[in-house]
Amino acid sequence: MNLKSLFNQVAAGILVNSVYEMQNYPIVLLNTVLSPLSFLILIVFVSRGELIQDAIVGGFIMSMFSNGIALQSDLSHLKNDFKLQDMVVSSPATAGAYVAGMALSELVYSSPALLVLGLLSVFFIKAGIVSILLLLGVLATMFLTSVALGFTLATFSSDIVQSFAFSRLMSTVFSTLPPVYYPITFIPEPYRYLAYLSPTTYAAQIAQTVIGSYYVSPSLLSFDWTVLIIVTVALFFVALKKSKWRED
Repeated sequence: MNLKSLFNQVAAGILVNSVYEMQNYPIVLLNTVLSPLSFLILIVFVSRGELIQDAIVGGFIMSMFSNGIALQSDLSHLKNDFKLQDMVVSSPATAGAYVAGMALSELVYSSPALLVLGLLSVFFIKAGIVSILLLLGVLATMFLTSVALGFTLATFSSDIVQSFAFSRLMSTVFSTLPPVYYPITFIPEPYRYLAYLSPTTYAAQIAQTVIGSYYVSPSLLSFDWTVLIIVTVALFFVALKKSKWRED
């Protein structure tokens, strides 16, 4: 497959799954903007502005994770209701190009929320180039983690209602309940161990340390990165080995 063909396949996924919907149903963009910003506003009000930096990076993490998980319901909808995956399987398109296009479409779809969060970060987060690169690395890793999880769930889902239920459940469990919008120290000691069951906790801890709102030792920071990378690789391994691209 040449680069032009690969680009066209990826672009087709973006057009089908985000651009078309954004053009024809702009009201749906409100959900992508309000979901991360609603928690941000709540945390800022409750903390009287003290946790605004944590809330902004938390909004980024929630957006990136929710984007990948949203892939699960979108893929399931297109596969089961429109039989799009059957058509793609019978075409020269590869599973990698198809999933890449669909995954990037989720970023395009959530671009209004990411733009608002980006503007807020310019005003309230003072970070150098290295810190920004590390933060982008955390967000990219979080997105890849959720994409692998979303793709795997989509291949086993047989109904759009089930897919939406899984999507909402995953978003709540991994991006709302864990300490994403605030430091983990706000959680009472006995319950912190439960928070560490979620990869978003490690991502938030790294992000908060990078922007200087929270401090962990270099060894603990390395541990956070290690856990995050291992989880991402493990989920991609499961996605490659257990997901179903072609029907048996």
